[in-house]
Amino acid sequence: MQLGDVLESVSLDVATSCVEVSSVEIDSRACRPGSLFFAMPGAHGHGAAFVDGAVHNGAVAIVSDTPISALVPVVVVSTSELRTLMTSASSVVVGRPEQHLELVGVTGTNGKTSVTSLVSSLAQALGWNGASIGTLTNERTTPAPPELFRTLGELVENFSAERSRSLVAMEVSSHALDQHRVQGLHFAVSAFTNLSHDHLDYHHSMEEYFNAKAQLFTPERASRAVIWCDDSYGLRLADMTGLPVSRVHRSDATDVSESLQGTIFFWRGHLVNTPLIGDYNVDNALMAMEIVRSLGADESQIAHAMSEVRGVPGRFELVSGSGVVIIVDYAHTPAGLARLLSDVRRVLGTGRVITVFGCGGDRDRAKRPVMGEVASSLSDITIVTSDNPRSESPDAIIDSIIEGVTPGATVLRMSERRGAIAEAIRLAEPGDAVVIAGKGHETTQIIGDVVTPFDDREVAREFLK
Repeated sequence: MQLGDVLESVSLDVATSCVEVSSVEIDSRACRPGSLFFAMPGAHGHGAAFVDGAVHNGAVAIVSDTPISALVPVVVVSTSELRTLMTSASSVVVGRPEQHLELVGVTGTNGKTSVTSLVSSLAQALGWNGASIGTLTNERTTPAPPELFRTLGELVENFSAERSRSLVAMEVSSHALDQHRVQGLHFAVSAFTNLSHDHLDYHHSMEEYFNAKAQLFTPERASRAVIWCDDSYGLRLADMTGLPVSRVHRSDATDVSESLQGTIFFWRGHLVNTPLIGDYNVDNALMAMEIVRSLGADESQIAHAMSEVRGVPGRFELVSGSGVVIIVDYAHTPAGLARLLSDVRRVLGTGRVITVFGCGGDRDRAKRPVMGEVASSLSDITIVTSDNPRSESPDAIIDSIIEGVTPGATVLRMSERRGAIAEAIRLAEPGDAVVIAGKGHETTQIIGDVVTPFDDREVAREFLK
């Protein structure tokens, strides 16, 4: 594809317009022969500093908001239009895949991955093409536009042409909204799950965090909204958005029956029998079903299709053995951990709850003592360990968590995560539950700048043997 077609809104000279472009990149290391490199301003520098590397790797042209000396053509645009142009180019170069899809955007603190996965599964069970983009599929919860549109393009290419509808459910993070990663996309449905303490290292206040999320709920961004209104922020959002709103409440599910085998309830008069476990998964199911219903699906078919969905990896995922129940979950916020441990206690009945968890380094530090209070107050035994400490001292993170533990609670500290999991399993007796929280589906651990293989589920199975 020629550069003039990729940058269709920019006036170019004939020679520059005829440059052949095969991809768009914002990371110079990802450039290949035929790449168009966008040198973007960032929080810690400017992409202009990496132009030589981009050209060395094969970039055939540069777009930036500052004049640059390079061995390839350089297109200079204003800072205000640079990001819009980058998003548009990312879409055009892969054939505008978003035009062939119904997009669902899901935002909120907890539940994004579960809801998007359930929406995708329901779509498939209803005979549609269905897929999800987010924590389970990409490195970032919401990828930057070049990666995002490539992913959408690959999905469109692999979808069956025989199916009448194609749906992609996306996790849309507050960072992505603040950084304009979904600029130019229009969602058939924007959905909100909840809002609680997280990412305040980035957003600085809950109000700023809420305002970032609220950007997804405007007529420019979406056609309609599905909002969880048992959350005070959700109720506020439903009242202020200009979109048609479907308000979802926990009372939409009646006669709920839970076990470690699954959950049964009634929704809009229809029986829902799902293998999903945990009270919070009832909330996630209600959101997913309402999203698909708002797209025009039949309620009875949706309820029946819930029997075909499967649990989301690393979300209340069971690892059982020797009479001890082991639950691996991604819960990494105070509200998420509290909901998880309350669900475990209720479903387990008798028996002790032994919790292993830590907090990630280089992330919101204010939530660490709150997490310590939650875990120690809702567990019989708490083992505080490392999550992904990244550049921080694991022991310093643990110190911060332990500052918040409930006085008199049984709390152990073991910085080495493998050893902490082993100790929890050793302490567990038949009928107890071991909850390993924080990393869920992740298969690596980041200590310093070293990434090593580590999967809580596999480590638990190893010690169960």
